[in-house]
Amino acid sequence: MFFFEWFFSFLSMLMLIICVLVSVAFLTLLERKVLGYVQLRKGPNKVGLLGLPQPFCDAIKLFTKEQTYPLMSNYISYCFSPIFSLFLSLLIWLSMPMLIKMISFNLGVLFFLCCTSLGVYTVMIAGWSSNSNYALLGALRAVAQTISYEVSLALILLSFIFLVNNYNLLSFYFYQKFIWFFFIMLPLVLVWLSISMAETNRTPFDFAEGESELVSGFNVEYSSSGFALIFMSEYSSILFMSMLFVIMFLGADVLNVFFYIKLVFISFLFIWVRGTLPRFRYDKLMYLAWKNFLPFSLNYLFYVIGFKLLLLMLFLYNLF
Repeated sequence: MFFFEWFFSFLSMLMLIICVLVSVAFLTLLERKVLGYVQLRKGPNKVGLLGLPQPFCDAIKLFTKEQTYPLMSNYISYCFSPIFSLFLSLLIWLSMPMLIKMISFNLGVLFFLCCTSLGVYTVMIAGWSSNSNYALLGALRAVAQTISYEVSLALILLSFIFLVNNYNLLSFYFYQKFIWFFFIMLPLVLVWLSISMAETNRTPFDFAEGESELVSGFNVEYSSSGFALIFMSEYSSILFMSMLFVIMFLGADVLNVFFYIKLVFISFLFIWVRGTLPRFRYDKLMYLAWKNFLPFSLNYLFYVIGFKLLLLMLFLYNLF
């Protein structure tokens, strides 16, 4: 019995990871199509029907190109940091709440925070091991940005944990059967969306890859498969943050088709913002994190705690 339970859990994890990798491939196609129409041009449409096989052609091209190595790089760290980056971004998906209890576990929120915190080290090691000044500067900027926004992200998650009294992401679904948290916590929606874009290094917060200043940032020395792995980990994180947004604010069941429609729409928002907004200045980015988002999320946390204490006092008063 234990063997079959372990086997089905492993099978479901494997299927989830394969589905995520296929989704990453088609998210790149969606981005190229949307950005094409935003800029009044066609996206990729030459390969096959409507350009649908284009992501697979790009994958074949990237993974069959020659891999170059900087002469003075730290070889082992340089090679393993993209692999570890993709491994972490796929590992986070195991916290996806499933009603069938094959993957879902009770400390999903803590697991997500631990994995995102570890993701900082992959960027730092990738920039440092390349032994390039541009890559190191890009890594330092990316680490400072990610750590700054993780503080506000953790505080917002903490306010939700106080609200639902559980670390399992599945509890968000049970608490939103009648009304979405989108309407209850409307100010947090925009803050969380901005933090998600900063955490995944997306426009207008893509300073880890500021081409005009840093020559592509921490990944400047990576080519072919190394660059592809970093690229895939970034897009996997975008999909996961979109999924987390839907679970936290739009209260959908993962076995329902509307869940995936909402997930695609939030992923489309990431692309839409990239095609619309210009890049921030770096000092304004840090100012936004420490002077705006941090006090706001901290005050909202105090508000949620105070509101729960007030309800508890009223309940005790009526009870006794």
